[in-house]
Amino acid sequence: MTIAATPPTAAPAPTVPTTRAAVPAAQDRIPAAPPAVPGTPADASATSRRTRSEIVTRCITVLAVVGGAVLAGIGFAGSYKALQGLAEAKGFGQFSHVFPIGLDAGILVLLAMDLLLIRRRTPWPILRLTAHTFTVGTVVFNASSGDKPIGEDLVGAGMHAVIPLMFIVAVEAARKLVLKVTALEDGQHTDGVPFHRWLLAPGPTFGLWRRMKLWAVATYREAVELDKELRVYRVMLEREYGSVRKAPSDALLPLTMARYGLTVAEALALPLEAEKRAQALREAEEDARAAEEARKAERAALAEVARLKAAGTVQAARTEVQASTSRAEVVAAAEVAAAQRAATAETEAIESATVAEAKAREAAAELAAAEARQRAAGIDQDAAETERAAAETRARAAEAEAREEAARAATERAREARAEAEARAAEMERTAAETRRRAAEIERAAVEAEDVARLSPKERTHRKVARMILTAGGHPEHLPINDVAEAFGVSVSTASEYRAAAAQLLAEGYRPEGA
Repeated sequence: MTIAATPPTAAPAPTVPTTRAAVPAAQDRIPAAPPAVPGTPADASATSRRTRSEIVTRCITVLAVVGGAVLAGIGFAGSYKALQGLAEAKGFGQFSHVFPIGLDAGILVLLAMDLLLIRRRTPWPILRLTAHTFTVGTVVFNASSGDKPIGEDLVGAGMHAVIPLMFIVAVEAARKLVLKVTALEDGQHTDGVPFHRWLLAPGPTFGLWRRMKLWAVATYREAVELDKELRVYRVMLEREYGSVRKAPSDALLPLTMARYGLTVAEALALPLEAEKRAQALREAEEDARAAEEARKAERAALAEVARLKAAGTVQAARTEVQASTSRAEVVAAAEVAAAQRAATAETEAIESATVAEAKAREAAAELAAAEARQRAAGIDQDAAETERAAAETRARAAEAEAREEAARAATERAREARAEAEARAAEMERTAAETRRRAAEIERAAVEAEDVARLSPKERTHRKVARMILTAGGHPEHLPINDVAEAFGVSVSTASEYRAAAAQLLAEGYRPEGA
């Protein structure tokens, strides 16, 4: 016998054999036969054969159902009569009319429940065993219902038992059909090994049967093909290398992996599959390294953004502090200058009042002299009174003039001081505006850096509170909780959490760009 096959090489190509998994794909690539032209004799013959087959199947089904029902009725009627008589003989009394129904109907119910559970993919063997126990009981009871004991009248006992046995055989046939249909629907049906193979080759047949059960080989034909393929491959190895032992390890894979249900093609494909898995593992490792490098670069970018933001916040805080200091110095200087001017004006007013008082005293002295002259010289009293009144008028006029002069001087100095203070305030306002502009630029740079880093709203809030802390002097306690709550419209507890998170950022070195 000559086998026309290519001997295996040291490194067989795994793509040449056809695996079980590849068979459906190969069949898909085979073009389907063109449909038969309607009306041809072949088509008519096939249709006629299918019609006859369906008719025969239907007839057999009807015959089986009707015959089974008739057989069940006959068996039940005969069993009822025999069991009733046996129950009366055993002293059941009135219950003897119900006992046969309970026993035989119980068998039917148990078998029906067994078939239903099998159909529902939840078999329970206890039902079947119980039904068989009842069946043995009813067979024994029917055989014992004759006029003679079973040992004395075997023919009569057999006649009583044959009908229940036929019924049980019919039910078992129905159960086998249900199991077959259920297994086919679930894709779990497996063929059995023919009995003649067990007789002709029991050892190899056991190995074949074991492979079918262990590795879910569905059909006996497929199992035979796998076994034949393995035997042919062994012969080809011996032809190529003289002995199987001299073959390389890769070529021996089909023989080694046969115990695990692998075909020749599947076993030969193992090295290539292992190489593919190793290549996939190497690629996965490279992808993981690339992803890790990308994550490191992203973390470095985020750290740089945080550093720039922290520098900006510090610069803004410094600028604002300097502006506040300058503004305070200008205000203090203005207040000192105003106080000095007020003191000068008050001094001048006092001096003017002193002059006026001196003039008043001079006028009083003149008045006294006039009075003295009047008393001494005895001048006319009317002339003295007129002179005294004139002196008083001159004194009052001098005093009013001195006070008016002092008031004018104080007003002029106050006007000058106010003008100077307004000029300094305008300068301070310009300085503050410039400071706010710089702070806004730093804030905008920080926001842009946060956008580049794709920070969450919560992280942005924490960084903004950190910039507020830097503006307030750099210490978290210098920033009131109520200011944070009003700035973000949150509760005091949430504002406290924001300030704590911002303090943590500052402790970690966060500084805005430009600070």
